[in-house]
Amino acid sequence: MRIVSILRRIIGPLAIAAVLAGCSAVKLGYNNFAEVAYWWLDSYIEFSDEQAPRVRQDLARLHSWHRTQELPRLAEMLHRMEELAPADITDAQACAFVPRIRERLQATANQAQPALITLAMTLSTDQLRHLERKYERNNAEYRKKWIEPPPAEVADKRLHQFLERSESIYGSLDEPQRIVLRRQLEHSVFDGRKVLAERMRRQQDALRTLRRLSAEPLSFADAGALMRGYFARVDEPPDPAHRRYQRALMDEGCRAFASLHNSTTPAQRDAAVGRLLAYQRDLRELAAQQ
Repeated sequence: MRIVSILRRIIGPLAIAAVLAGCSAVKLGYNNFAEVAYWWLDSYIEFSDEQAPRVRQDLARLHSWHRTQELPRLAEMLHRMEELAPADITDAQACAFVPRIRERLQATANQAQPALITLAMTLSTDQLRHLERKYERNNAEYRKKWIEPPPAEVADKRLHQFLERSESIYGSLDEPQRIVLRRQLEHSVFDGRKVLAERMRRQQDALRTLRRLSAEPLSFADAGALMRGYFARVDEPPDPAHRRYQRALMDEGCRAFASLHNSTTPAQRDAAVGRLLAYQRDLRELAAQQ
């Protein structure tokens, strides 16, 4: 369900990944979460005059909960990263943060679930058609960016993403470090077609779920069961082959990060520690704001 996906993509990265963009940008973005999220969601749903006030209120409540309950937990996660930063790490240590991040994202999705169910049960046929068309446009953009270009161009784009995130932690990487990353990505298991196929499966699953929630006279408990079923299929795709692919891609990412970290100089590691300390401070300051 795109609504859930958007909530995850806004809240999780703001607290973990987008924090790497810089203190002022993160604080501004996080403090404006409810407004940004509303307009983003509206581009997918086109809220009615009746739905809009309720959605704004629900987003404000979710934001307040996340600020007080989740930001301190995310700061603790960054503290653990900071503790590991001065020494070499293993692939397993890098991957150990993945389930922790997923837990925090799942906690946010669980908190948002009652509001999502209430909204879903009010969606009109026209809104669902609008959502379907939005999916189609997004998929076309994905094909243009990640499937149609030559493999070397796709590898360059992924390298740019990895470098941007990495240099926001360690500072500028030297050429040998960049070469190592490039070689790893050139032999990556990443397959844009597989990603798009799973993305489209989730979209169709979301549309079917939303159509049932909006069309059938369901109790709130039955609607919740449908929503949880959808969440479960997002978290654990039904296709075993895709689950294996996701695992391989995650393992590859952990290896790449561990390899990069272990190639960093003492100065780069000191820079990483300093940034992680600053991020913790930022998250705790955000958590303390009312």
